[in-house]
Amino acid sequence: MKIALAHDWLNQTGGAENVLEVLVKMFPDAPVFTTIYAPDLMPPAYRAWDIRTSWLNRAPGIHAHHQPYLPLYPAAVRSLDTRGYDIILSNKSGFIHGLRKSPGRQHLCYCLAPTRYVWNYQNYAARERLTRLTDLALWPVIKILQRWDYQAAQQVDHFCAISTDIQQRIKKYYHRDSIVIPPPVDTDRFQPVSRPKEDYYFIVSRLIPYKRIDLAVKAFSRMGKRLIIAGEGRDGPALKALAGPSVTFTGRLPWDEVVDLMANCKAFVFPGYEDFGITPVEAQAAGRPVIAYAAGGALDTVIDGETGVYFYQQTTDSLTEAVRRLEATSFDPARIRRHAERFSAPRFQRELLAWIASRLP
Repeated sequence: MKIALAHDWLNQTGGAENVLEVLVKMFPDAPVFTTIYAPDLMPPAYRAWDIRTSWLNRAPGIHAHHQPYLPLYPAAVRSLDTRGYDIILSNKSGFIHGLRKSPGRQHLCYCLAPTRYVWNYQNYAARERLTRLTDLALWPVIKILQRWDYQAAQQVDHFCAISTDIQQRIKKYYHRDSIVIPPPVDTDRFQPVSRPKEDYYFIVSRLIPYKRIDLAVKAFSRMGKRLIIAGEGRDGPALKALAGPSVTFTGRLPWDEVVDLMANCKAFVFPGYEDFGITPVEAQAAGRPVIAYAAGGALDTVIDGETGVYFYQQTTDSLTEAVRRLEATSFDPARIRRHAERFSAPRFQRELLAWIASRLP
């Protein structure tokens, strides 16, 4: 059978692109249909792929600033020509699930999230700090996009979700059932060390509002406990202004340094609400426990009292109490590592292939 892959846009790298890279390895002969592609902004290996873009790729400045073109994405997606392919496997967080398919063909959607800025617009507007005038102007557009997004979801033959949280959102917004297959994590990159230093806590993250790094900065500054934060982002200056002497910002680090810091920390801190969250799994692959906000993907990846601890409110007091509980609990690094292996890339490939096979006529 001829398979086509579909992805929303290729002008930035993140968790969605990690999944796409695994899909391309699984189906090396499949073309990748997408709305826009910026070769200079993507890894060089992508240039060897068969990438097919829409007319929107020619829009002025879209590679650097694709958000202003938001209302045009549905039309761009519908223009992609997937005729001649038996199976379309879409890797969706935006509008790519709305592409056309030939009669009798199968569209299988691996759903990273129902379109966030359509169904959770208020949080998106607050996060992007939109002006009141812009907010009011966008509301009618958002309502139109919600109707389009819902109708597009009805044309998908089968959905697969990355987490229980996303499965629930697919049901809520699209009224569709789905199964859960967690995304692939490179667990082999991380390994437990025999004697971790354990004199610090660790975060690796983009420094942007919804990651809630501010909670950790405040809590660890108040406790006087050492916290190392790796990463960059627009919230960097504000977070540094909040930090006490026990909190260190390293900026972006090479992977080997991140791996070393992950393996030697007392615990990894994950204060945000994520659809899945790869970094907590990476920390567990290194045998380290995780302090996680009890929401989103963390509910699938962290076992409270066994591979980490939860905190239940996004407040400094709740996070501080979780740190105290963690320090009073014993953890088995080998047990934590075995749990993380449940999210490995080979496991993802086996489960995804089995799901695809089970959905074929």
